[in-house]
Amino acid sequence: MRILFVIPAIGDVYGGPSKTVIDLAQALNHQEVTVDIVTTNANGSSSLDISLQKWLNKPGYRIQYFPYLSIRDYKWSTSFANWLFRHVRDYDLVHSNAIFSLPNAPAHWACQRYGIPYIMTPHGMLEPWALSYKGWKKKLYYSLLERPALNRASAIQTLASAEASHIQNLLLKSPMVVIPNGIHQQDFANLPDPNFFYQSFPSTRGKTILLFLGRIDPKKGLDLLAPAFAQIRSQFPSAHLVIAGPDNIGFLPTAQSYFAKEKCFDDVTFTGMLTGNLKLSALAAASVYVAPSYSEGFSVSVLEGMASGLPCVITTACNFPEAAQAEAAHVVEIEVLAIAKALRYCLHDPEAAQAIGKRARQFVFQHYSWENIGQQMLTVYQDILLSRSKLVSTLN
Repeated sequence: MRILFVIPAIGDVYGGPSKTVIDLAQALNHQEVTVDIVTTNANGSSSLDISLQKWLNKPGYRIQYFPYLSIRDYKWSTSFANWLFRHVRDYDLVHSNAIFSLPNAPAHWACQRYGIPYIMTPHGMLEPWALSYKGWKKKLYYSLLERPALNRASAIQTLASAEASHIQNLLLKSPMVVIPNGIHQQDFANLPDPNFFYQSFPSTRGKTILLFLGRIDPKKGLDLLAPAFAQIRSQFPSAHLVIAGPDNIGFLPTAQSYFAKEKCFDDVTFTGMLTGNLKLSALAAASVYVAPSYSEGFSVSVLEGMASGLPCVITTACNFPEAAQAEAAHVVEIEVLAIAKALRYCLHDPEAAQAIGKRARQFVFQHYSWENIGQQMLTVYQDILLSRSKLVSTLN
């Protein structure tokens, strides 16, 4: 089976979706599926310094990058579009990732022209908050391009049951499948020494670290986290907030202003994006993980916090009610008082917080490994291709 993954950009600055596309490709490779990835060399406000329009071999997949042109909030790549129309017939199925992105549109058009089935994964971009953000642009784009493409898809992959429920309200014709993101269990079996993190950020040494791990973006709820942290800071003077994530839209000054306004900026460390052992060391150094989001598809960072054995405070918008049902995380309403109350509970009773973290780790290891998810996705692909084969046989 040959699968083509299409994603508008896969640079590190784009956070979770970039990583999950690669992780899924590698998981499918273990199922003896051949996966190619095509994308642009976009990387936030810059471009990746990488070979273009040639296959690059990576562990478990191949990837090819194309140059692009920025058009205000959108990107376009003529070479990418041309390649898709020439080569989409080389694949059994196309899996596109992200919506409201022009580079993906030719993939859907080429599939429709040549009769190649395709799956679309919105990655949370059809959530109510995401649709309302810059809503007038998205409404027009959705009507002209996205809705027709979604209606012609063989399936829409949602990452959580809550996301599926929200998309149902859009009355789309295509069937939905719920297949979440995952983690590599071996990455969290033994976390590195937290001293690696302390050496890089000395001001955090000796502090009780609350860790936010995600992009610096309006939807991530940092405007809620600032007053919530300010509330608990007076009660727990050793508390220190670490905000670890890239800023690919220039939102950092606004995010910093939230904490300056609450007079707790000196107790916050903005690290920029953390990767590899430094990120794992930050997780080892932390006492609590917090995700105060307004909107998510299904956060890999939340899974990473839970897999690290941390008590996690996440909002209902993280689309993870299963964590609450398993008593493996504090799932709270999207409001300052609820976030502050949960953080206060974790810091006030470390023993109870550790018990939640232990349950979280076991829960994620049991249900959210990439090996499991690769098998689930392969079954979806096989069902689509089998249905298509039966339809072709019937027509003939």
